[in-house]
Amino acid sequence: MKNKNQRFLTACSQAALAMAYVAMVSPMAYAASGFSTTVEEKAISSASPNLLAVNPDSKDLPENIKASIFEDISRRTSTEISSLRLVRAEKTTWANSCLGLNENDSCSRGIVPGWQVVVADKQQMWVYRTDKSGEIAKLDEASTQAVSATMARVQSVSLKSSSSTVQRETLTVQQRSSQSITQTSAVVSQRSTQTATNISVNSKKPGFTLAIWQPSGSLQQVTARISLKAKRGKGYAKERFLGDYKYKLKSKAKFTKGLKAGDRVVVRLYDTQNRFIGYSEFECLSANTAVNLVLSANPTEYKVVRTVYGLDTNFDGEVDSESKTYNYFSQINGDRVTFFNSERQVRVDQFQVQDLSSVPLTSVYPVSFTKGEFALASQSIATFSSNLAAALKATPGSLVQMNEVSEDSDSTFDVSQLMMDYREVGVASNIRTQFTDVSTNHWAKDFIAELAALEIIDGFPDGTFRPDEQVTRAQFAAMINQGFEKAKIRNSAKFKDVSRAYWAYNAIQEAYQMGFFNSAGSNRFNPTQALSRLEVMTYLAQGLNYTFNGSNSAILAAYTDADSIRSDVRNAVAALTERGIIVNYPNIQTLNADKVATRAEVCALLYKALVSAGEVTDISSEYAVEAQKLEEQKVEAQKPETETEQISEVEGQGRKPRRNCNQGIGNGSEGCDPGNSRPHGGSNDEGGRTPGNKK
Repeated sequence: MKNKNQRFLTACSQAALAMAYVAMVSPMAYAASGFSTTVEEKAISSASPNLLAVNPDSKDLPENIKASIFEDISRRTSTEISSLRLVRAEKTTWANSCLGLNENDSCSRGIVPGWQVVVADKQQMWVYRTDKSGEIAKLDEASTQAVSATMARVQSVSLKSSSSTVQRETLTVQQRSSQSITQTSAVVSQRSTQTATNISVNSKKPGFTLAIWQPSGSLQQVTARISLKAKRGKGYAKERFLGDYKYKLKSKAKFTKGLKAGDRVVVRLYDTQNRFIGYSEFECLSANTAVNLVLSANPTEYKVVRTVYGLDTNFDGEVDSESKTYNYFSQINGDRVTFFNSERQVRVDQFQVQDLSSVPLTSVYPVSFTKGEFALASQSIATFSSNLAAALKATPGSLVQMNEVSEDSDSTFDVSQLMMDYREVGVASNIRTQFTDVSTNHWAKDFIAELAALEIIDGFPDGTFRPDEQVTRAQFAAMINQGFEKAKIRNSAKFKDVSRAYWAYNAIQEAYQMGFFNSAGSNRFNPTQALSRLEVMTYLAQGLNYTFNGSNSAILAAYTDADSIRSDVRNAVAALTERGIIVNYPNIQTLNADKVATRAEVCALLYKALVSAGEVTDISSEYAVEAQKLEEQKVEAQKPETETEQISEVEGQGRKPRRNCNQGIGNGSEGCDPGNSRPHGGSNDEGGRTPGNKK
């Protein structure tokens, strides 16, 4: 199977190289590779047609599988389905129900017939694995990265290379098509003059650069009030305030971290007298996005905003020349805003900016803006609502301090940090982040408050959170389902004790299909069974596919109760420790693996898991385990007695020695129970996952 997969990847890399080459040498490149183009389409005989040809199996690929994969890519990356093309499809067999990916005890053994499919647009390729029916379709991330890296490296070859050089490149690619992806790409790179900008690996992390323009008019400065509607499943979380920004016209600011493809960013614009003059929304793309908002000549009277944006992989604040550019207009009328479908509805001459693309006859929106429940194109929506965050309803600068955007466009803001800084005034009025039984000095306060702000957890109707109550498997499934959006790696399960009418049925199925749970045996889920801390840890490691390579003895030796960790889950605990996910209260060096997990403990572990996945910014805690910190503590504990005496001598001289982070901590004032009670309902052999609080 390994050799077969390698042959498949080699063929895919050859197709990637050929398509990238065609893109470099001709504006009609995508006609040859099956891609749409705005240039008249003609055949290009020199474009390595043997590499671009669809293999025979592709004709037999069921349409439902193709459609499912295209829809998944569109959802993940906001790529329009119409721009996607099937590059290759090959019948194959997989060794287990996980299709050879994320292999663990939850994968049933046995040959599974299926497909290996490659899809591409103009800039990227994706590799998928499916079963025969297409009910299970999984993104093969490693293979996707390999073929996409090849395509990206080849696309970085200079567009200005001479035709003779290009011919040599083609010959080299054809001669060495059987070699590895890396070797072939290296030959292409060495034979070219690289004047084009390379695609940075970091550019794949979504973020945006925002610039505001007024080509004609007298405005010198505006206030941009920025907020976020985070993508959540098939919908969006409630709007969250990210700050007020004082902009000099033409200046730019970067917003990084805490964003993902599909998130929507809202910008409300105000003049220097705090009059509301503009509104727009745009969608975060799969990599850094350059966003331009263009104001009319007299925005206090003509409240129209032109929005222009696209990928900016080299972070220069400009839309990449090869990127698709989204281009549309919105106009305020009273307390509503309308998104236009055509330039015929606006005075186009006021919105032409020299370095931006020309205004198209028909507006260009991302797919999510054109159809479905959350479509904006040709729609009129309210600009304000009663449950908006307090900061979004206040006069700019009155509730929170204004952020200055430097004129040299060197301002950078951390979105995750902004969300935490503005949490008390920045979340919707009907979202609770403070609870009567979670004091300001509670060890897990920030974890609880931030997860509540993210709408991943919630409290109880009486205003409490009950941080020391146990967490059931159904509750943890609800938390997992709210917190993570991952590809499904297995079919749904029919649990005898979870009916379709059960409140957490959907959450349990979703979490199980993402890989976070195993059956409790005999086709049962045991939804009301409490989880141990170890189960929570191992389920997180399983669902996130975190593993630890090598001997785990050294890293686990930092825990005083490491011997109590079962041998079959030691690697999972080591993997979480290595990634900074473990939080131990009240003693950082005691894992308490068999202790029933409390709501506060699960919140801390879940939040740290989200940090490790790049979904949120980190929250510091004196109880968070760090591999380096544990190693230092281990060394400190092994110091000879003479060193201890030296420390006493330092104290005697009135100098303060370095203090162990656990001294004087853990008096139980928050009401926690650091005891070693065990889960109710019997032992659980799942290897670790559990539930949280359903919203």
